[in-house]
Amino acid sequence: MLNPWTAAIGTIFIWWFSTGVILLAVRAADRSGGDAHWMTTVLGLPLLAGGMGAVWFSLSMPTINGVYAGFLGALAIWGWIELAFLTGVITGPEQQPCPPGLSGTARFVRAFGTVAYHELLLALAMVGLTTVAAGAENQTAVWTFLILFAARISAKLNLYFGVPRINMEFIPARLDHLKSYFRRGPITVAFPISITLLSFAVACFAERLIASTTAARELEFTLLTALSALALLEHWLMVLPLPDAKLWRWMLPTSKRIADPD
Repeated sequence: MLNPWTAAIGTIFIWWFSTGVILLAVRAADRSGGDAHWMTTVLGLPLLAGGMGAVWFSLSMPTINGVYAGFLGALAIWGWIELAFLTGVITGPEQQPCPPGLSGTARFVRAFGTVAYHELLLALAMVGLTTVAAGAENQTAVWTFLILFAARISAKLNLYFGVPRINMEFIPARLDHLKSYFRRGPITVAFPISITLLSFAVACFAERLIASTTAARELEFTLLTALSALALLEHWLMVLPLPDAKLWRWMLPTSKRIADPD
């Protein structure tokens, strides 16, 4: 069987490298200005098409190659949607900072308006993947996208309700207004709920990994365990005083914008 450590390290590398590439493309668009954000998103469409093709290819292949295709295909689809969001092309109808003193339902509605189109697109992609993969032998793509989707919603809610550490350094110029909707402060009940659910997901995937009887299943649950563990780590980085920004800062060109103090 495939060495689970190799697959886990590969997952971490793909997560780190793909995140860095997206940040690099967005920063380049910020520096260029004009129509660069739209052009960057359009030029990224082959990534979306390739991801969709890989997912379709994977569904009838419960093999090692099929697992890799489903996992990487789902990451490609997710990556393009995130690129479209970070370039400011697909965000939401609300483009202004949060008014001072706004709270309660009014603040939540306004905050959701900043990301509404993006969230709708993610939800549609999740529904589409689930529908296309219904009854398929290989569900790797569905589980991969579901982990990313659930973790992203959880992270956004925690940023909205409040966490001690918020890394603002990589927020693109066109999304600068989002900073006003984040709340830096003590954790709320949302954080322990998120940590508990993500820890449960890691444990479930790890149990399936241990119980795997084929190389393909072992690979699938290694990838899903590693991905859910990364999502859990990202949540802890909202609390723990670790210099997580250094993971990508060294590979990006210097921005003219002043980074928010961490």
